[in-house]
Order: sequence, then structure tokens, then C-alpha cells
Amino acid sequence: MLRREAMNIGDAWLAARQVVDRLDARLLVEHVAACRHADLITDPRRALSADQFASLDALVRRRAGGEPLAYLLGCAPFHGLDFLVTPDVLIPRPETELLVELALERLQSLPGASVLDLGTGCGAVAVSIGHRCPAALVTAVDLSPAALAVASRNASRHAVDARFLAGDWYAPLGNDRFHLIAANPPYVAHGDPHLLHDGLPFEPQMALTDGVAGGDGLACIRIIVGGAAAHLVPGGWLLIEHGYDQAARVRHLLHREAFSEVASWPDLSGIERVSGGRRPSAG
Repeated sequence: MLRREAMNIGDAWLAARQVVDRLDARLLVEHVAACRHADLITDPRRALSADQFASLDALVRRRAGGEPLAYLLGCAPFHGLDFLVTPDVLIPRPETELLVELALERLQSLPGASVLDLGTGCGAVAVSIGHRCPAALVTAVDLSPAALAVASRNASRHAVDARFLAGDWYAPLGNDRFHLIAANPPYVAHGDPHLLHDGLPFEPQMALTDGVAGGDGLACIRIIVGGAAAHLVPGGWLLIEHGYDQAARVRHLLHREAFSEVASWPDLSGIERVSGGRRPSAG
């Protein structure tokens, strides 16, 4: 796909951006050549080896085929940190940072609080909370052992001490209780046409949709809300990320389970993205 004449970083960038987005092309060249943006500007004649050229050509082909850039680079930014990502985990989204911010607000007055991250994936939520609250006792659960391996690497990468457990939602927790539960579960309805676009076919479907044919995407959220009281200390918080049109239904689920202080919070686009509530202090 790329011309063999493009054997320096400047020409490679020019050639790659004829095929993919300009920024994507730049980042792929920097990744392959282990160079910085400044090098592309000040030293564009820096040579690419034949192996580097072949690697870049392969990555450009994959990006042109729709594979997410984060998988090609092997990392993605989230809440000021870089997270390792593989096709075994969902790529962390900026809107999920709201879930972390809401958790951190509630943990300010609870040094040494116990925190549970359900469906941790690459560990973005758990590790971000642990990084900002090093005294917190963080537990992260995921059904996928491969995802947990990535999350554990990210915890080590950012010097966060966390416990990682494999299992289906609350199953591996026994009688453990927490001051705060955060969850970013699969919430896209099975068969939603959005799953066919924007690189989503490359991401793990079990992290995107509950797989319930004809469902509303809330099957996992119902399980999380229904089981939360048994794993929260009195007064503990449950915070759940959900779809753009699911806030009212999630609030209804929380009210039905007798949560107090039920609310929804908007992301930077003004979309109600996280809903949550508090387990009553008594009962």
C-alpha cells in the first residue's frame, strides 16, 4: 500500500496520510520509528529500516480496514494515564472518565475505603481510582481471564495495588462489602446497528452488549443493581455507566431496590451517562 520509496520518516508520513487520517498516520509513524512529532518536523530524512517500513505498511493497511488505532498502538489514554490495550479488552472512552470523577468525589472523605470495579476490562476505572486514591482497597472483577491479565499489567504499570478476580459480576466476592461499587457494564442492545461501525466489530462483543436477543441492553445493569445492596456497606454508593437513552430506566431500577440519593450525571456532551444511588444507612 505504501511506496517503497518512502524509506524516511517524512516521506512515510506523507505516504501514510494519503491512505488514513493525518493524525493516525503521524502516530503510526512515530510508533514504528520510535520518534516524536518534533522529529517528523525537524529531521524528516531520518531513515526507516526495511523492517520498520514493512511494519508501518501493515499497520496502515489494518487502520484503513477499520481496526481501531488503540489496538495498533497497543495503548490508549484515560484520565491522564496511558493504558495498555489489546483486542481482549474494550478501548477506554473519554466519557467513562465521568464514572471515575464521581467515584473520586465520594471517596474524598473515606480514606482507606474499599472499592469494587465490576467488568474492569483493561482496568481503566480501577487503576485510575487506585492511582488517585492510593489508600483505597481496590478490587476488580471481570469474566474474561485475558482481560484481567491486561488489567493486572496496567496496575503494575501505574504502581497500583489492586485485587483482580475472575467471575461473573458478584460471584467471586463471597460476602465482601464495599464503600463504593463502580461499573461500566455492556449496555448496547443486541443487534444495535451501532455495533457494526466505528471499529466496534474489532472490540470484544461481550464487553459491549449483553447478547440478549430482542433485549433492551439492560440485562447486566439489572444484575448489578439487584445484587449491589448485598455487597455495599450501609451508606455505600453504586455508580453505573449506561447508554445515552437509559438514564431514566436505570434510575427506576435503583429506586425499586430502595437506593437513596438516586441521580444521573451528564458527560461533557450533556448526555446523562452515569446514574447511581446510595444504600440506606439502615437496613
